[in-house]
Amino acid sequence: MISLLPLTTILPKEIEALLDSAFGADRHLRTAYRIRTGTAFDPAHSFAALDGATLVGVIQCWPIALAADSGDTSPLLMVGPVAVSPARQRDGIGRVLMAHMLAAAAASGADRALMLIGDPEYYGRFFGFSADKTANWRAPGPVEQHRLLARGPDVPSAPGMLGPRIAVIA
Repeated sequence: MISLLPLTTILPKEIEALLDSAFGADRHLRTAYRIRTGTAFDPAHSFAALDGATLVGVIQCWPIALAADSGDTSPLLMVGPVAVSPARQRDGIGRVLMAHMLAAAAASGADRALMLIGDPEYYGRFFGFSADKTANWRAPGPVEQHRLLARGPDVPSAPGMLGPRIAVIA
């Protein structure tokens, strides 16, 4: 039986080990990491999936923004990574995590502007994400434009650069 808990209840080293097993130790080089550089995950929208006492999945969300070329800034909540232990992939755990996060985002109002980098067929079909408004967005690293997805009534379509919204103060 899968239980969902706030991600803050899980030791950071366990989260990192799961992310490494799902995406590889070089995952920090990906553009998604550059977009959220200097931020901490949003604890209200980040969750862990456990099977008994074993961590089998995580979803993290991050406060980012689109800095429009016009000078305006639009806040967004970046979804991902959604990571599932390789041994448990295809068990529906990622879908359960996404549904739980979307419900939490709806309850808090954060669902008005969500974005992620992912498979458009999967995230479109199951969760309503699309590239309809992201064609003019840029990222601080390589990205396949059709994989830059968003959903929500406040998603901007203006040209601009994605980056962190709230910096972590060390």
